[in-house]
Amino acid sequence: MTQSVWIHYSRPRPHWYLLADPEKQALAEAWQAVRDGAKAAGAEFHGRFHIRGQHDFQEVEIWKFAGTTEAFNHWQALCAARYNEFYAFSNNIGLETAA
Repeated sequence: MTQSVWIHYSRPRPHWYLLADPEKQALAEAWQAVRDGAKAAGAEFHGRFHIRGQHDFQEVEIWKFAGTTEAFNHWQALCAARYNEFYAFSNNIGLETAA
């Protein structure tokens, strides 16, 4: 199986800031549970980085998955936990190539 890298750019949508703190916390915990599940299933999290300079997004996360299906399933789990309702995003996926 070919490994894949998933690069996820994000920024909060304006209505994120209108949520009460308890709801923000509950959503953040649900999203972290998805991330923890991906790690438990073998995904490698390479970090979350703040983007400086002129860019459409605020942060970037870098992940390595066993394949594209696993990356897609991770994204679907985040969407099921309402992540895409509150964060604007752009996702890129790349496949490992032979050197």
